[in-house]
Amino acid sequence: MNGLSLDKISMRFDLPNGTSVQALKDVSLHLEEGELMSVLGPSGCGKTTLLNIVAGFLAPTEGKVVLNGHPVTGPDAERGMVFQQGALFEWMNVRENVSFGPRMKGQREKDYGAHVDHLLDVVGLHDFKEKAIYELSGGMQQRVALARCLANDPDVILMDEPLGALDALTREKMQSLVLKLWKETGKTIILITHSVEEALLLGERLLVMAPRPGRIHKEYRLPFADDGVGRDLREVKKRTDFGERREEILSMIWDMEEEIMGRAEETK
Repeated sequence: MNGLSLDKISMRFDLPNGTSVQALKDVSLHLEEGELMSVLGPSGCGKTTLLNIVAGFLAPTEGKVVLNGHPVTGPDAERGMVFQQGALFEWMNVRENVSFGPRMKGQREKDYGAHVDHLLDVVGLHDFKEKAIYELSGGMQQRVALARCLANDPDVILMDEPLGALDALTREKMQSLVLKLWKETGKTIILITHSVEEALLLGERLLVMAPRPGRIHKEYRLPFADDGVGRDLREVKKRTDFGERREEILSMIWDMEEEIMGRAEETK
């Protein structure tokens, strides 16, 4: 079966003092090829742990991850990761960073060069391809990280708070770019965020996770990602249905945070 499937994923971390933390419990979902899913929830709900399991960085305590019929047993080029901080190679220029994956696969410049240049055009960095990473703004560095991920042609792109460190204007531009790349490439994308607005804008599917243990609390199927492609995202945010969903989810997460704080007080 094509697509990405998570079957009853649980993750327990055993601590040195003999106790344990149940980070995830019985998380199951299926994404079809080309779906865009955002994941939202209060701190400690296991969002990043879930993403690391899909990436193959962590092996779940129970359950399995299957991509296009093959079990995920470790990191692989079929799953690309974009981190909050670009994790770029400071000693390489922009083009060398984007070319890194194809070079590591043993490809020759004549085979990957045109594709890398095309990606630099797509993310608006063609005129900066010889620049050093430290010469770029935070938003431009995240564009490099996106292009580098796409250069490996992964089936699934995993994004862990990729826009969280950007200023508001740059973040909005990058949100538009993510939607553009999603539509143009047809990639499956999972994006972790702490921003309710961003989750609504960048998720045709949106998962709200609850903590202790981390689990799926509610799932939404939304029109805003499709409607936002090629449009001013501020216009999308003005819609009545967008505002209603935002308030509903904010209240949901606020109630979870209140419950967590209440538990903490009880244990004092």
